[in-house]
Amino acid sequence: MRVAQEIITSRQNRLVIEVGKLADRKARMTEKCFRFDGIKLLREAVANGLSVEKLLLAESRAEQILAEISTLGDSPALRDAAVYILSDDAFSKVSGEQAPEGVVTVARFPSLHKRGGDASALIAAASAVPEKRILLLESVRDPGNVGTILRSAAAFGVDLVILSADCADIYNPKTIRGAMGALFRMEIAVAEDLTESIGALRKSGRRVFAAALDPTAVRLGKETFREGDAVVIGNEGHGLSAEAIRACGQSLYIPMEEGSESLNAAIAASVILWSMYSK
Repeated sequence: MRVAQEIITSRQNRLVIEVGKLADRKARMTEKCFRFDGIKLLREAVANGLSVEKLLLAESRAEQILAEISTLGDSPALRDAAVYILSDDAFSKVSGEQAPEGVVTVARFPSLHKRGGDASALIAAASAVPEKRILLLESVRDPGNVGTILRSAAAFGVDLVILSADCADIYNPKTIRGAMGALFRMEIAVAEDLTESIGALRKSGRRVFAAALDPTAVRLGKETFREGDAVVIGNEGHGLSAEAIRACGQSLYIPMEEGSESLNAAIAASVILWSMYSK
């Protein structure tokens, strides 16, 4: 690591402005970088080998944070990182937290994450491995929900998450916070055509279930899951598209008390993934 000697005090400093721009999806895609807050997520990033480019430290916490970073050892993830110390006022412009811990990390997109043609290659490779556990998301727009789903997916042994292109950005700060580090260690593919991905999985011999309440849906708990089964979770408001349901060929639903509202997408995904995990 290289620690800059000069303390940055201006909120208009070029570095402060550039890191602040990473709150925007377009800037993240252009730079192939994202930012996140907190020492716990930094530890997760280092443990999973992310390439850390910059560390921004609040002046009042800098000594403590540097001492904590020193406990991470000589990690390749931090070897080329540049460390900047900001006045607390300047730091408040780049931190997305109301009660910041004093460190903001800028890292490169993980190599585990693919999109477009690269996503298709990853999905094709996963299709050829029957024991791979796969979850698909269609039009899940809330970044907090996507983050929570990724956290549950990691907990219940999912190997690959495939998202439609209109899902919330996986590098949105709310997604990163909700995933609690799962984002850094999971294979994730952003597919341009989710129904095509469903078709590829089915051609490989997998069963793909739509989480949807339709006339042919099987009650969760009645279905005996098999190795390699996959499930598709839909949008928070209107669920899965008719195209996705048709592509799956079979559906399942979560039994609930009569008159209950449908479950939040993240909760529904967690319930189904637990059921598949504990089969």
